[in-house]
Amino acid sequence: MPTAAPVVHYSPPWANTHIIGIAGSSGSGKTSLALKIVTALNLPWVVILSMDSFYKTLTPEQSKLAFNNEYDFDSPSSIDFDILVEKLRDLKQGRKAEIPVYSFEKHQRQPETTTIYSCHVLVLEGIFALYDSRVLELLDMKIYVDTDADVCLARRLARDIKYRGRELNGAIKQWMTFVKPNYELYVEPQKKNADIMVPRGIENITAIQMIVRHIQRALQKKSKEHIDALRKLNQGIEADEPLSPNIKVLKQSNQLNGMHTILHNRETTREDIVFYFDRISTLLVEKAMDHLEHVSNEIETAQGLPYTGYKLATEVNAVVILRSGGTLEVGLKRVVPDAKIGRVLIQSNARTGEPELHYLKLPDTLHEHSVLVLDPQIASGASALMTITVLKDHGVKEENIVFVTYLASIGGLRRMSKVFPKVRIVVGKMQEAFERRWIDERYFGS
Repeated sequence: MPTAAPVVHYSPPWANTHIIGIAGSSGSGKTSLALKIVTALNLPWVVILSMDSFYKTLTPEQSKLAFNNEYDFDSPSSIDFDILVEKLRDLKQGRKAEIPVYSFEKHQRQPETTTIYSCHVLVLEGIFALYDSRVLELLDMKIYVDTDADVCLARRLARDIKYRGRELNGAIKQWMTFVKPNYELYVEPQKKNADIMVPRGIENITAIQMIVRHIQRALQKKSKEHIDALRKLNQGIEADEPLSPNIKVLKQSNQLNGMHTILHNRETTREDIVFYFDRISTLLVEKAMDHLEHVSNEIETAQGLPYTGYKLATEVNAVVILRSGGTLEVGLKRVVPDAKIGRVLIQSNARTGEPELHYLKLPDTLHEHSVLVLDPQIASGASALMTITVLKDHGVKEENIVFVTYLASIGGLRRMSKVFPKVRIVVGKMQEAFERRWIDERYFGS
C-alpha cells in the first residue's frame, strides 16, 4: 500500500511580519514619524500599532485617580506587556490578532477590539516600544525619536487638551508629576537599544529616507523568498504521480464536452458564454454539495405520509475570490440560495508575480460551517493556497473546505493537495499546462 505524500507547509507573504519599534518621549513625534513612513511606503499592508492600546484596565480606585490626573500612565507598570507580546507574536507568525481599544476619555479598555491581519510591515510606536526584552526580540528595526523637551511638552499639552479631554492645569500637573521624571527613569535609557536615532522627528528627511529604503529592501527579500517557496512546492512530484482522491472531476460526458467546446471557442458570443458557464457552475456547486455532511431528516409529505430523507448538517457559507469567482455565483445561488457569502481579493503583483491580499470580508460565523470557495481557474494555485490559508487563520477547519473551480492545471491541483490534503476540490475540466485567466474576461465582457 503506497504511503501518503508528506504534507508541505505553506507560509503566506505576511508571515514573519517585519516589525519596527519607534520609541521616544511623549510628544516627541513618534506617531507623526510612523505616519510619514507609511505614507512614503505607499503600501496597503503597512499597519501602525500604538502601545496606547495596551494600557491596563483600571480598578475603580485607579480610574478615580486618572480623572484627577493623579494616575501614572507614564510608568512601564501601566502597560500590559504580556498581552502586547502575545499579539506581536501572533502577527509575527502571520496570525490574526485582536487589538484592545483604550478610551482616554473614559480611562478604560473598551469591549470592542480592532483586528489586524495580513500586514507585511507593522510599526509599533509608544514611549516603551524599546523597553521590554521580549518585544525587542521581535523587532526587526529599532528607532528612537530624540526631540527637544520643550517641543515635547508643547505637543503633549496640545494633544491632551484637544483629543483627550484634559484641562490645561491637569495636563501640566501630569507632565511635571509623572511624564518628566519617568522619561529620565525609563524612556531615555531606551536609546541604547535603538538601531537608529532620529533627531527632530519628521523634519529629519534623511533618516526617514534611510528607514524607508531599509523596509523596501526587506519586503523585496521576503517577496523573493515567497516566490521561491511557491516554486519549490512542485519539487519531488513525479509526472505520473496520481492525483489526490480529494480531487473530484465532473464526469466528462458528451454534453459537458460540448459545453467545454462552446466556452473555449473564440467565436462564442458573451451571451452564450454566460448561459453555458452558468449551467456548468450549477453542476459544479451541485457536485460540491455531495461532499458536505448531511444528516437524516424525518418529514411529513403533502399527502400526510411520513418520509425519511436528508438535510445539510450545517448551513453553507461561501467565499468568492474576486473578481473571477463572481462567475460562479449564479450556480451557487441556484443550488444554495441562502448561502452566506464572503469575499477576498487576491491579485498577483505585476512585477514579482507574488499573490497579494487586497481585500477581505468574511461572515462572522464562517468557522462554524462548511465553506465553498469559488474561483473559476486554478493555474499555479498561488491564489488558492493563500485563500485557504486565510480561511484556516479565521478558524475554518481544512476538512470543511470545498474548493470549486471550472478549469485547473494539474500542477496547480497537485500543489494544493500537497499543502492542504484535506481540502476537497471540485473541478470541471483539467489541463496539463498553466493557462492565463480568461473566464472572467469573457463572462463579464471586459
